[in-house]
This record gives sequence, C-alpha cells and structure tokens, in this order.
Amino acid sequence: MKKIDEEKTHKSGRIPLRIAPELHEILAEQAAQEGRSLNSYLTKLLEAGAQPDTFEERQIVGQIISGENFDLFNRLVLVSGIYYRYLIDNAATAKVDRQYVVIEATGNILTLRELKPVLAVYES
Repeated sequence: MKKIDEEKTHKSGRIPLRIAPELHEILAEQAAQEGRSLNSYLTKLLEAGAQPDTFEERQIVGQIISGENFDLFNRLVLVSGIYYRYLIDNAATAKVDRQYVVIEATGNILTLRELKPVLAVYES
C-alpha cells in the first residue's frame, strides 16, 4: 500500500501542456532569441513565476511616503515601521515637504521617486 501512495505523490517532472498554436510560436521565438530550447525557456518562466515575492515587493512597493519619514542624517526612511536605506531616482536629496512613491525594493534598499506637487487651477 505504501508503494502506491508514494507513486501518487512522486512527481515525474513531465507535464503534458496544450496551448494555442499562436502562443506556441511566440514562446518558441522568445526561446530562440535567448538561445534556449523551448523546454528550457518554459521551465525558466515557470520557476520565475513560482518564486514568492518578498515582503517589500508585496507590501511596500507602490506606497506613498511623506518627506517627514526620512532620517536625512543616516539616509534612512521609515516605511510601515521599518527603516530602509533608500535611493531617489529623480532628485538629489529627500525633502521633508515632498512626497515619494516606492518604485522598487531590492533587499533593504528602496528606490523612491519624488512626486511633483500638483498646482491647483481655479476658475474665476
């Protein structure tokens, strides 16, 4: 009985896959551009998709950060109760009177983009 249970849970690594011929052609072309076999290319795509995102990618990227959250002396920013090192992609330094959006997280370093202030337009 144990052998039958092992056979049910043991995976062979082979998956029959049916896809549209157009998609097959696109994937084959992309694999060729990378110098890979189609099987190797599909395996790479599946492995990349199966990797869990980091906490920062799930919870921090996309957040708006107030300039008041920066420790300018130590070059740290406080986001969701955690201090991170940071880079700003469109400004030389952080300003306390501005807002920033987190656009990328790599380890404990966040890449931020300064949000430009919106000028209010009033009709007379």
